Amino acid sequence: MFGCAGTSLSGQEAAFFAEARPLGFILFRRNIETPDQVRRLTAALRRSIGNPQAPVLIDQEGGRVARLRPPHWPEFPAARRFGDAWARDPERAVEAVRANSRLLAATLLPLGITIDCMPVLDLPVPGSHDVIGDRAYSDDPMAVAQLGLAAAEGLLEGGVLPVVKHIPGHGRAGVDSHLELPVVAAPEAELMERDFAPFRALRYMPLGMTAHVRYLALDAARPATLSPVVLGEFVRDRIGFAGLLFSDDLSMQALPGAIEERAAACIAAGCDVALHCNGNMDEMVRVAAAVPAMSRHAARRWSIAEDIRRRGDPTADPERLANWRDLMLLDV
Repeated sequence: MFGCAGTSLSGQEAAFFAEARPLGFILFRRNIETPDQVRRLTAALRRSIGNPQAPVLIDQEGGRVARLRPPHWPEFPAARRFGDAWARDPERAVEAVRANSRLLAATLLPLGITIDCMPVLDLPVPGSHDVIGDRAYSDDPMAVAQLGLAAAEGLLEGGVLPVVKHIPGHGRAGVDSHLELPVVAAPEAELMERDFAPFRALRYMPLGMTAHVRYLALDAARPATLSPVVLGEFVRDRIGFAGLLFSDDLSMQALPGAIEERAAACIAAGCDVALHCNGNMDEMVRVAAAVPAMSRHAARRWSIAEDIRRRGDPTADPERLANWRDLMLLDV
C-alpha cells in the first residue's frame, strides 16, 4: 500500500499505480485540504488501479495523531482521555469510546476512507518515549483491552475497518521509531503477561499493524516487522492473531537496509502487506519491484476483512451520534 505526494494525483503517480497495482492507499496531512478535495483524491486513487472498492487508510486516532482537523472536521480526543474516564466509570467509558469511534466512522466514510489505523493497544511504562504517550488508553491491560475493543466495534458498526497496533506492543519503546530502532529488554514472560494481553484479547480483529521494535527476549537480531520468529511464533501462534498484517511504515528509520530490502524482508517475515507512506516515487518503484504478489493466505484474510466491513451499517444509531459528546464524560 502506498501514499501519494500531494492533494491531487499526478500523472506520473497514476501511471505508476496502474502498473504496480497496490492493494490500496494511505492518506496523510500533506494530502488533505477540504472534504471535496479529499473525495476527489480518494476517487482518483481508486481509478488509477481500476478498483472502486480499493481500501484507503488514514491515521485518525484523535489527539495529536489526526490527519483530518478543524475547521473542516471535528477535533477528536486522545485515547488517554477515555482511559482516565474508565478509571472513574468503566461501563460508561466503554460506551463513550464506542460512540466516539462511531462518529469517526461517520466522518471518514463519506470521504472515501474505509480503514482507520486505530485502536492503539500499546501499554506505556515509566520512562518510555512519548511517541505513544497519550495515544495509549491506559497502562492497565484490562482497560486497554476493553476500550480498544469498543473503539474497534464502533468503527465496524459504521462500516470502517479498524487496525490494531502496534502488535505485539510498542509501549516500552525508549526512543521514537520514526527516527531510530527501539530495543526492549523485558523478559518474555513479562511481555506475554502484560504487553501482549490487549492484542490477545483482540486477536480476532480483521487487521493489525506491526511494531518496529526489537525485543531481545524474542529475537535479539531483528525488529518485529522483519522477524519471522516474532510474527510467526508470537503474533500468529501465541497471541493468536489471525487477521491481515500490515507492516508499519517502511520509510521509518527504525528499520535497517535499503527500502527495497525492508519491503522484501517484511513480507518474508510474515507481513501480508508492505506499507510505504511517504509518497517518494523512487522509493515506491523500488518497493513495488521487491514485493511479490499477494499470497493466497493474505488474499483470503483481506477478503474476510472486506466482508466484515460490508456488514457495518453507516446509517444506524443516529441517537448515539447525536449524543456522543454527552457520552464521553471527558469533563467529569
